[in-house]
Amino acid sequence: MILSGKEIERLQGSEINIDPFSPKQLNPNSYNLRLHNELLVYQNRVLDMKENNPVDKVIIPKEGLILEPGRLYLGRTIERTQANFHVPVLEGRSSIGRLGILVHFTAGLGNIGSDGYWTLEISCVQPVRVYPDVEVCQIYFQELRGDHVKYQSKKYHHSDIQPSRLFQELT
Repeated sequence: MILSGKEIERLQGSEINIDPFSPKQLNPNSYNLRLHNELLVYQNRVLDMKENNPVDKVIIPKEGLILEPGRLYLGRTIERTQANFHVPVLEGRSSIGRLGILVHFTAGLGNIGSDGYWTLEISCVQPVRVYPDVEVCQIYFQELRGDHVKYQSKKYHHSDIQPSRLFQELT
């Protein structure tokens, strides 16, 4: 069952934490999250799953930054989220998708107990100018049934943009 916007607001500060929280970003069954002004871009055009691929930091200026097709931009949300009893799920906003911007490929499902910023895997189908602080994606929460354990990964710390750490599993 997906929580309504009113339920997200009611649980804010207790079972769900979104920081900062603004009622203006609340939807009927989700909450919009904003794009931070920092991005990471892999230095190499060919990435190796078994390597710690180097990245460069890019700052999105107030006047915007043009994203290019064929590049992967790792961003993060401004909002820090945490949910101890509900499964957080991230999706792109339709207005962003209609500009040909994808905000994640396969990493939309969060874990109960995870606490931090969402790393966004951003790409575009044609050049597009993006701006910091734009409501770029949305989070919704699902109820979980049955016994569960909280997320306790050592691989990702969720305090900043996180490039792939798959190499830690493969070496």
